[in-house]
Amino acid sequence: MQTILVLYYSRYGATAEMARRIARGVGEIDGMQAKLRTVPEVSAVCEATADTIPESGDPYVTLDDLRDCAGLALGSPTRFGNMAAPLKYFIDSTSSLWLSGALIDKPAAVFTSSSSLHGGQETTLMSMMLPLLHHGMLITGLPYSETELLSTQTGGTPYGASHLAGTESKLPLSEEEAHLCLALGKRLATIAHRQQA
Repeated sequence: MQTILVLYYSRYGATAEMARRIARGVGEIDGMQAKLRTVPEVSAVCEATADTIPESGDPYVTLDDLRDCAGLALGSPTRFGNMAAPLKYFIDSTSSLWLSGALIDKPAAVFTSSSSLHGGQETTLMSMMLPLLHHGMLITGLPYSETELLSTQTGGTPYGASHLAGTESKLPLSEEEAHLCLALGKRLATIAHRQQA
């Protein structure tokens, strides 16, 4: 089985739910499986330390998880039109993988959640793409053959899956958003599987 790493940071649970839907899509492709991983919080005043295993939720990611994956789905809530600091902190620690070229030509996709419809979803997706391009990864989005892109009144972009969580970050995934997450996982896994064939 080949593994797609579904790596995310989630504060209120919406991005984690998107990650689970993407992982489900990955699992629909024969020979592919998803590995869900997250990152710990960071401190604004000092180097934070956390147990290697979180109290709840998915395990924390390691550089080996990233090096060994056949593809990557990277997700973050929107923070002022950018990825959240905990995810960026981990990405900034991947220089050894960049130096070795470990991620070159692996497919990658991105996903995000925001509290408002125009809260920077597309710029957040683009911000996550930038370091992946530096790693030589192949970015895949969602084609308009996914007709939900034309009808969604909530999240959903050709750059990657997105979700409108609402001002209190409590809105569930809409039917269109859930479908687009599933479709993104399937597309990423299909591309990774073809590359390994």
